[in-house]
Amino acid sequence: MTRSLLLAACFALLYAGVAGTGQARQDAPAPAAAPTPAPAAVAAPRGNAAAGKQLSYTCQGCHGVIGYKNAYPNYHVPRIGGQSAEYLAQALTEYKAGKRKHPTMQAQAQSFSDQDIADLAAYLSSLK
Repeated sequence: MTRSLLLAACFALLYAGVAGTGQARQDAPAPAAAPTPAPAAVAAPRGNAAAGKQLSYTCQGCHGVIGYKNAYPNYHVPRIGGQSAEYLAQALTEYKAGKRKHPTMQAQAQSFSDQDIADLAAYLSSLK
């Protein structure tokens, strides 16, 4: 082999080692993955108690009467005035999504937007 061919072969090997061949060396550590940014949390709408008061007429028929009891099936309707806004919003959202089962509550909740739910929760939680 001539000296120039030997030099060319050395440079080719050196270049291949520096530039890489697209394949990872077995003893090389795996490259660190770039951190994936967390998805931005969607902020819940801020409730407006005055708007919630206007919407609450549909709730008052059952939940607003002290001691109200349905004829069939026989159960007490829960009192919602004074409950925490977070609980009320979660409950209405779960009825809307079908995660909580009650035909009347599912029908009511499906008619409300997310803003309506926040407004109702703000108003109902303010009651004592």
